[in-house]
Amino acid sequence: MDTALQNMIERVRQASEAGTPLRIRGGGSKDFYGQSLQGEILDTRPLQGIVSYEPSELVITVRAGTPLAEVEEVLAERGQYLPFEPPHFATGGAMATVGGMVASGLNGPARASVGAVRDYVLGLELLNGKAELLTFGGQVMKNVAGYDVSRLMAGAMGTLGLITEVSLKVLPRAVAESTLVFELDETRALAQLNQWGALPLPVNASCWHEGALMVRLRGAQAAVAAAQKSMGGTVMDAGQATLLWNALREQTAPFFQLAQGESLMRLSVPDTAPPLNLGPTLIEWGGAQRWLKLPLPRRPDMSEVLDSTTGHATLFRAEDKSAGVFTPLAAPLDRITRELKKQFDPAGIFNRGRLYPDF
Repeated sequence: MDTALQNMIERVRQASEAGTPLRIRGGGSKDFYGQSLQGEILDTRPLQGIVSYEPSELVITVRAGTPLAEVEEVLAERGQYLPFEPPHFATGGAMATVGGMVASGLNGPARASVGAVRDYVLGLELLNGKAELLTFGGQVMKNVAGYDVSRLMAGAMGTLGLITEVSLKVLPRAVAESTLVFELDETRALAQLNQWGALPLPVNASCWHEGALMVRLRGAQAAVAAAQKSMGGTVMDAGQATLLWNALREQTAPFFQLAQGESLMRLSVPDTAPPLNLGPTLIEWGGAQRWLKLPLPRRPDMSEVLDSTTGHATLFRAEDKSAGVFTPLAAPLDRITRELKKQFDPAGIFNRGRLYPDF
């Protein structure tokens, strides 16, 4: 065990004994996300480095404080990548880390077709609130020993423990790619996306905004060419397409630039849900993820946002988070979540208030 990890363990042990809250933080790129930032910073960046990488096995094991950009660069050298396209949000000196990528559970444009970050977590090493170093999962997909605790950490926002090391499945990059553009209103775009979803098409990502539907195809050369011919539309220049999907992934597109007093909400709804007509909207993931911009003075309650359909609402970016960030859990899920918190972090020292004010 190296000095950096030993120092982490000792820091957590002392905090647990004193009941001192700790805020787990890597490069700070996700500081805006979640309810509130509380506690003394526990910096994960001393835990850096790629532990192992087996390109032929499509598995990489990385320490939590390793910059995400460094991992993506190593994978790119072997023609591989993280298919769920995790966002970096690296602005103003912030730096995305692998631990923050898993803890936040955020995904990019391809999530609906390839799966989420949790689906690529094979195993991890975790420091719990008792200063115990635990290992879950492994480095293979067919790991069925015990509970699938490693994937539980994806999206937990560090409330259950400090991820120190993680093993991830990676994939080879697609041979061919093409982005098609269609002029469609919101209703017709959603209907078309659902129609394509029932067909064997290599649709990898989609985005609708202000009357334009963009669809990215990825796969074998023949499959992409055949889909392009059958779907129609206008082929976007490859360079412009790269800029488009990167801007969506990193939320640098004009839609995501908020004016003073505006908030950005993320709605996760059934992809068959009709237009919600709640305000300026950008739609991804075949209709299942809808970004909504609202002025703060008239921002509705979370439950009001989803009155017309089922789903989950997240106040993604806002100056005022007093109304809550995440949709409250149903009673059974709330009970399970709190019991998990007690087991992993009995003293309640990790990331207090990050998910819910009293959690």
